[in-house]
Amino acid sequence: MLETIISVCLGIGLAASAGFRVFVPLFVLSLATHFGYVPVGDSFAWIGSLTAIICLGIATVIEILAYYIPYIDNLLDTLAVPLAGIAGTVVMASTLVDLDPMITWGLAIIAGGGTATAINSATAVTRATSTVTTGGIGNHLVSTTETATASFVSVLAIFLPIVAFIVVILIIFVGIRLFKKFFSKKEK
Repeated sequence: MLETIISVCLGIGLAASAGFRVFVPLFVLSLATHFGYVPVGDSFAWIGSLTAIICLGIATVIEILAYYIPYIDNLLDTLAVPLAGIAGTVVMASTLVDLDPMITWGLAIIAGGGTATAINSATAVTRATSTVTTGGIGNHLVSTTETATASFVSVLAIFLPIVAFIVVILIIFVGIRLFKKFFSKKEK
């Protein structure tokens, strides 16, 4: 039972990271699996391969750099919403070992994909707001914060999954509060 709770927390932590950057948690999971820190289901063994590490590493670097290019960052936000949902589902499903497939995929789609999509949608709104209010000048700060958060939460999820789960809950709570505060000021 404890292993299941830990794997759910791990999956949600990585899924939340996918909401900030699609490839960062996949790359971190790939490295962790390769070096034996995280067991994955048999159908996800490929994620620990050297090929996966190289491909996901290149994709991670390209994604991070692309978010620093004006207008491309907003285009990436449009593409990232469905991709984040897929990445969140994949990382969640891969970490749920020894569960019934119905439970695995149900949790992966709802908790993993849902968490990643919700966070990614919020970051897209944040970037759009930054673009409008700063003319895009503030987008570099948003990009840096998103990348740092994705990296931090991904690594935290690997080594301290329950703490990562708590951090994700805090991020969501703070995000909702800021969202309400921003939109209540707009209405006045």
